[in-house]
Amino acid sequence: MARLAIFVDGGYVDALAEDEFSIWVDLGKFGEEIRQIVAAKTPESVDLLRTFYYHCLPYQSNPPTEEEKYRFGQKRRFFDALRYLSRFAVREGRLVLKGHNADGEPIFQQKRVDLLLGLDFALLSGKRQITHAAVVSGDSDLLPAFHIAKEEGILVWLFHGPRVSKKDGKPTFANELWQAADERFEIDGTFMKRVARPAK
Repeated sequence: MARLAIFVDGGYVDALAEDEFSIWVDLGKFGEEIRQIVAAKTPESVDLLRTFYYHCLPYQSNPPTEEEKYRFGQKRRFFDALRYLSRFAVREGRLVLKGHNADGEPIFQQKRVDLLLGLDFALLSGKRQITHAAVVSGDSDLLPAFHIAKEEGILVWLFHGPRVSKKDGKPTFANELWQAADERFEIDGTFMKRVARPAK
């Protein structure tokens, strides 16, 4: 039996959902949809080891504003709810303030998210605990983990957004990452409709 692990960059999924498709994603459905897509192209049965989800809690200044405290609490409850999903693990990085742009808007950067994803990916691959890996990201920082997994005989899938973003006309994924994957799947409107959360 084939064994699959899914690695989800939560910030990347948020950006795709908001900027490209204007929906809210049901992450339970999201993982199952990916498993079914991988299973459809795999001769043997595919068992899901776990979905790993990587994200950061919102930034809070010192002292935090009331709005920051509210957003932080909402996201914390969301992460806690995800931990109750079957075969689901949440890995938290940290969001740091890097400065402000010319318009005075804050510039934030995720810390440790790519590192945590790459470590989990490389560790599971090196221990041969999986035969397939599905990565939802567009970041070329993951290239070393891709190469390690492939050297260990792991079939690496890249689930990515459109080649060009509707929001700013820029690519939604690094071309080197696309080239390094064994299989690629573009997350499009049809996929997103199947994993959308009902509007509140």
